Amino acid sequence: MIDKRLVPYGGLKKEAFSGSHHGMRYLMNGDDGKNSTTFTVWIYPEPWCFEQTPDEEKESAVFPLSEEGMDQAVAWLNERYEAEKKRWNRSLQDMMHTLVRTGR
Repeated sequence: MIDKRLVPYGGLKKEAFSGSHHGMRYLMNGDDGKNSTTFTVWIYPEPWCFEQTPDEEKESAVFPLSEEGMDQAVAWLNERYEAEKKRWNRSLQDMMHTLVRTGR
């Protein structure tokens, strides 16, 4: 699903990184700016951005800001995707209906 080589985990101290996979969106961010030793990963359904998604639809986990931590984060993302594949696929389908209804 997610290739950790594409995630600049060292850069998470400076700015967030986001992406999506088949209806599951994710956001990664260092927990303490330039002093970060951990980062948080949030998952939430399409179609809205992180800020517009209700908190009750978000789930998060914290990992060490290291290569091993990135391995753990990617494994967690893959696990969460597989565990709720129907939810993510449904949100992707709902997103397509939302776009059609709004004419985008």
